Amino acid sequence: MTDVGDRAEVNWVAEYKRILVRVLDLRPSGMRQRLADALGANRSFVSQITNPAYPVPIPARHIELIFDACRFPEAERNAFLAAYERAHPGRLQQPRGPAPHLRHVTVYVPDLNDARKNADLDKLVNEFATRVASMISGRAMPNEEETKD
Repeated sequence: MTDVGDRAEVNWVAEYKRILVRVLDLRPSGMRQRLADALGANRSFVSQITNPAYPVPIPARHIELIFDACRFPEAERNAFLAAYERAHPGRLQQPRGPAPHLRHVTVYVPDLNDARKNADLDKLVNEFATRVASMISGRAMPNEEETKD
């Protein structure tokens, strides 16, 4: 006879991703794109980090940005952090700079009639805004290697 402790372990990566998906599902349409913009990533990266079927972990440096961009309720934030800590012990305690508070701004740019070029333009505009804000606020820019996904 098997004991409760012998049951298959919980997949904590999938668990924190399920919490994130529940929060995203409560938000208006377009939230995944806004999240991609906030992370300086493309939508396929957001799809990977929000799909419980994919083992791709969410980088710890993105957690506060995700909470801010998605406006995580306190209960879900606590559940997410508990599952994240179970999945990646000690990773949240590693020193990181404070996460900036984000606000959404809409900028209209021309459609380049090419998905890849449009994505490149979107990324360039996002990086430009991040760099200008960092210069104005006096914060150091993250190392290029740290921002690559």
